Parts: sequence; structure tokens; C-alpha cells
Amino acid sequence: MFATDNLKEEHRVILRMIKVLIVASDKLEKSEEVSLEVFKKAVDFIRTFADHCHHGKEQDTLFPLLEERGILRHRGPIAVLLMEHEQGRQYVKGLDEALVNYEKGDKAAKSSIIKNVRDYAELLDQHIYKEDNVLYPMGDKVLSDSDNKQLLEKFEKIENEIVGEGKHEYYLHVISELERELGINGGDIMHEHH
Repeated sequence: MFATDNLKEEHRVILRMIKVLIVASDKLEKSEEVSLEVFKKAVDFIRTFADHCHHGKEQDTLFPLLEERGILRHRGPIAVLLMEHEQGRQYVKGLDEALVNYEKGDKAAKSSIIKNVRDYAELLDQHIYKEDNVLYPMGDKVLSDSDNKQLLEKFEKIENEIVGEGKHEYYLHVISELERELGINGGDIMHEHH
């Protein structure tokens, strides 16, 4: 098994949460009934699962090893992807701040919630496409069996240390609940490429 298969599986989970966010922000825009808890749970998921755990696996283990195997870090796909990880963090920070202000009664923060969700969703959609179709296939060509084995062991360690045991299942459960709450068919992942 390629270590990148583990990351691709996580991409599917992240895309499900992005779909939840899009549906929730569309409802908010139309002033339909939507709980701010949906957005808060999504921010928690993104920060813990998508950023610390998933991006941690990429930045701390996969990318440095790919560099050792000859894929340059300072230009080319890795440099772009690292920049996009940072950009994603800024959108999530913006979303989190807008949620706090909106809850305090700042009605103008509503458009900021929607904008940050849409910017993040668009960024991640393209980002995941690039990883799945450009960087990971490059990596699969240069990584040996022992590289993959070593990466998978490190991934498991990161998962247990950062997210904690059982948290993976917890987040899958949270996503399923939010999908039900918003009337989303869980298997139906919107995937657009621009």
C-alpha cells in the first residue's frame, strides 16, 4: 500500500466536511435555519483533523522524505502546496473570528463567514486535486516499499499523538451527524475543478 492512499482517504473525509460548510453557508446566506454549532464543529474538525493531523503528516513526514528522494521543496508542487496550507489557515482564522463577531450580534460578520467558507472550499478543492493527481503520483514513483512502510508508521504515531485514539471515528461520526442535520447524502461529494 502506498502511504499516499492514507492521505487520499483523509481527503475524502475533508471534502465531506467542506460540503457541510458550503451547504451551511448557503442556508445562512438565505437566512434559513442553520445552527452556528455546525460552523464551530467544522472549525474544530479542520484545525484538528485537516490541519494538525493531515497537513502534519504531509509537512513533517511526506514532504521532507520526497525532498530526500529528489522532489524539490523550494519550487515546484511542494512549495505551492505549503503556501496553500498557510492560506487555508488564514481563511479558517477569518471564519473563526467572523463566527465570534456574528454571535456577539455583529450582523456584518455574516458575509465574512460566507466569504471565508467559499474561499476555503475553493482553495481546498483545487489543493486536494493537485495533491491527488500531481504530487502523490510523483511520490509513489520515487518512494520505496520501506519508505512507504516507514511513512505509514509515522502517520499512525502522528494520528495517535495529535488527534488521539478514537478521535478519527469521532470525527467521522460528527460529519455523518452534520450531513444528516443538513440533509446531505453522505456519499454525494461535490467535486468541481476550475
